Amino acid sequence: MFQRILVVCIGNICRSPVAEALLKAALPEREISSAGLSARVGEGVDPTAKQLAEAEGINVSGHQARQLTPELLQKADLVLVMSDSQRRAVGEMDPTALGKTLRLGRWLENGQGRDIPDPYRKSQEAFEHVHTLIKQAATTWATKL
Repeated sequence: MFQRILVVCIGNICRSPVAEALLKAALPEREISSAGLSARVGEGVDPTAKQLAEAEGINVSGHQARQLTPELLQKADLVLVMSDSQRRAVGEMDPTALGKTLRLGRWLENGQGRDIPDPYRKSQEAFEHVHTLIKQAATTWATKL
């Protein structure tokens, strides 16, 4: 049903590449990719996010940030964003994608759902907190797909 999954954040260098790598590891038969609403095109994963991912054996070394486009949205069966505001931005870019766009943190907080904050240019602790949320969210999505 959801064969092509697209993970979206702002810069495509902190949250979405890590979530992409986690989902790829959990769902190897699916086509999973990521992009950013205001991508830092061509950049690799933020060094702090990369260090946390690699400490757990998650390989993000080959990632290059790319810009979200209507074409990417149209190809995806499911679009996972980090916040309600990003969901609205996806809907503005392609109104037909809104129905297949959900928050990555949809199942967190005992099913109440929550946004996953942007750790960019924040403390190590902020990155660690966000990394934990992404891990929990990706693991839960993997069981539901």
